[in-house]
Amino acid sequence: MKTMALILSIILFITGLLGTILPVLPGAILIYGGMLLYGILTQFATLNANFFILQALVLVLIFFIDFLASTVGVQSFGGSKQAVWGAVIGIILGLIFFGPLGMIVGPFLGAAITELFRGKDLIQAIHVGFGTLIGVLGGTFLKSCIEILMITYFFMQI
Repeated sequence: MKTMALILSIILFITGLLGTILPVLPGAILIYGGMLLYGILTQFATLNANFFILQALVLVLIFFIDFLASTVGVQSFGGSKQAVWGAVIGIILGLIFFGPLGMIVGPFLGAAITELFRGKDLIQAIHVGFGTLIGVLGGTFLKSCIEILMITYFFMQI
């Protein structure tokens, strides 16, 4: 049973890491789910409550980074609060219409178009869109690193 639990957990870990890069899947939640599944299937033989509480706190940190990265990217390049929401909507619509490429195109266009509607000139709107893109990609990189640390800690504990 332990081997099967480990295989299922690894599948969820890989899917979770892919979900961080392609945000159609809830990456960090899948990783945490893989750990929880392992715990349940092995009757929590090697993973205790402290492990799961720590991992849950890291999960919350990852969600915070997701929001903060976009906000910092937009605001660092002179964008408005509305541009942050434009980037969020852009990610969703981008993924629907452009698939994985929408992760890059969506937030850029969402923030830039929002700034154009707010009366900014084209150069400034593109500047804000670029800042949004840097924030989203930086956040994705940081989340991936933290998720790899989560997985590494999991293997250290089992």
